[in-house]
Amino acid sequence: MKNIEIELRSLIDENKFIELNRFLKENGKYLGEDNKDTHFFLFPDKLLKVTNNLSKQSAKITLKLNKIGKGSDFKEIEIPISQVDVDKTVEAFKYLGFTNNQYSYQFRNNYMYKDIGIAVKYTQSWGFHVEMDLVISEEDNKEETYKQISSVAKELGLTIMSDDELKKLTDKIDNGWNRGKYTKDTFKVKV
Repeated sequence: MKNIEIELRSLIDENKFIELNRFLKENGKYLGEDNKDTHFFLFPDKLLKVTNNLSKQSAKITLKLNKIGKGSDFKEIEIPISQVDVDKTVEAFKYLGFTNNQYSYQFRNNYMYKDIGIAVKYTQSWGFHVEMDLVISEEDNKEETYKQISSVAKELGLTIMSDDELKKLTDKIDNGWNRGKYTKDTFKVKV
């Protein structure tokens, strides 16, 4: 069963965001808009999130058994829920004591390019950025997967963030810092 996600990230600017979306729409497979409201519950060694996917009219709970900045491969468990239950789920997690949380709205376009999933994204906390991933089974060769994703990143002119860079960025975000200048209501970038 494929349940190990290898995910690499790159920070970009607004011009690269537009350029990448245009390139991938022409040269990759456009999987569609994937805008979502996400509530993150932060733990020292893992991440729990409740996502309301507005583009796909779906919702889910996701448990990532690793935290950003502590390795790029991790097991991921997803549980679909009804969109009408998102607020109740978030409230229940807060009542359970999961109080270290963040909210984020994501503007996102998804693509497949050379067998790699690519999300070109904007959030107020991260600003413009890209996530590239491949989901593998535990038996697959992780090293080869890293090389495959890194090769595509290089071709697209992206610089992969190291675990240390990711940890420093997420620590700043966890303390209320935002890299992006647009809010959910002021983001108007068209691609």
